[in-house]
Amino acid sequence: MMPAPCCDIWTKFGHESGEIFSTVHWSVVIRRKQVTLGSLVLICKRHAESLASLTPEEGADLPNAAKAIEQTLGAAFQPDKLNYLALMMVDRHLHFHVIPRYEHERTLHGYLFKDPNWGGPPRLDSETPEDRVVDQVLADLRASHRIS
Repeated sequence: MMPAPCCDIWTKFGHESGEIFSTVHWSVVIRRKQVTLGSLVLICKRHAESLASLTPEEGADLPNAAKAIEQTLGAAFQPDKLNYLALMMVDRHLHFHVIPRYEHERTLHGYLFKDPNWGGPPRLDSETPEDRVVDQVLADLRASHRIS
């Protein structure tokens, strides 16, 4: 179920077709522009514009969402590390870009996923696979979430 519309973040990140799972206060959506294999967006269900504006309940639920993300990504792709980025320079709605990091390239569904800046900050302008590959990654993540 899509949260009440508050801004364009839900359509921008394709929530309706791209949600992997949600917790009480957070939604986890595939990032259509895959910076690295399994890149996600973690979105607060209520329109909040800063960490300080989270309710105690939303703040307490954030580790639950992070744990589920880490279990799901671990089961699906075994990343070497995860980066959580809360940049909010374009979209004011509180959200995190979750970027799995890989020391070595991975080939999946016929696509070579690279992490060109391993060891440093992720490059958000990295090449991204075509939609059919992203759809397969989404299916992998949904299946891994159910078994993790």
